[in-house]
Amino acid sequence: MDPLVEIENLKAYYRAFLYGVDREVRAVDDISLTIARGEVYGVAGESSSGKTTLIKTIAGAIRPPLRVVSGKVTFHFDGGTQDIYAMKPEDRLALRWKHLSYIMQGSMNVLNPVRRIRHSFTDFAFRHMKVGKSEFLERVATHLQRLKLDPHLLDAYPHELSGGMRQRMTIALATILTPEFIIADEPTTALDVIVQRDVLSMIREIQREMGSSFLFVTHDMGVHATVSDRIGIVYAGRLVEEAPTAKLFNMPLHPYTQHLVGSLPRIGDATARPSLEGRPPNLAMPPEGCRFHPRCPKRMEICSQKVPPLVTVEPQRRVACFAVTGDQV
Repeated sequence: MDPLVEIENLKAYYRAFLYGVDREVRAVDDISLTIARGEVYGVAGESSSGKTTLIKTIAGAIRPPLRVVSGKVTFHFDGGTQDIYAMKPEDRLALRWKHLSYIMQGSMNVLNPVRRIRHSFTDFAFRHMKVGKSEFLERVATHLQRLKLDPHLLDAYPHELSGGMRQRMTIALATILTPEFIIADEPTTALDVIVQRDVLSMIREIQREMGSSFLFVTHDMGVHATVSDRIGIVYAGRLVEEAPTAKLFNMPLHPYTQHLVGSLPRIGDATARPSLEGRPPNLAMPPEGCRFHPRCPKRMEICSQKVPPLVTVEPQRRVACFAVTGDQV
């Protein structure tokens, strides 16, 4: 595997002192993973599992009270190796959009509601392309045509477009500079299934054409089955399983992954899907040992005492569960 992004023992906590109480929320707690060149790596998990904090930390887009406690995020761009947290702020800024871009969860978080869409392209990409204004706009129009979007939409305001069309525009904006690495944070949220299918198809076509790597984040396992090559399952700030998509769906190992896969509806199957007991833990006071053990149907005594390591059980497959790997601490 030719790595493009390497995350090593990453810890990112929210730390704040409020009303006389010092709080520390361990949103990303010792996560290590590698994303290969040309790969779509999916991150799945229920709400409040730490997915969004993880991608913010990988992108270097952190603001207080979020802080990186330890770990490394290394990019292999243009034949070089760069630790994003060892870089100067201006170098980190130059890295974005040209090498690393971000498709945000809501299109209106990107497109300025009081400016025409062309200004968003100018604001984000013009200084990186280093060409004249007219040539820049020509390249933008050509890029939109390649993505089957009408260049005349550049003269529209965001509110004049449908939600699906706005999301396509944000994808076009994120890919205008053909970056090597693209982070997609819930890009199909709030879209109906037909528009969602078109947006996912657009993302897959872009990925194949550009050869970029994607970090695709969503809680929708059906979406992951469509676009992801490998999937990492995150629970309560920790990576609990990682596997190629087909293997993860055909034979999930971790009890939490088994629940996620088992909850998917199947055509012709009217069997009731049992819900998972309990709720995700408070990451300001996480339980000892495995954070999933209070809800786990396979929990053992050791689960409440020790943190299960992420063990490689076969090539490109890791799992953190004593019920699968035994006591390997």
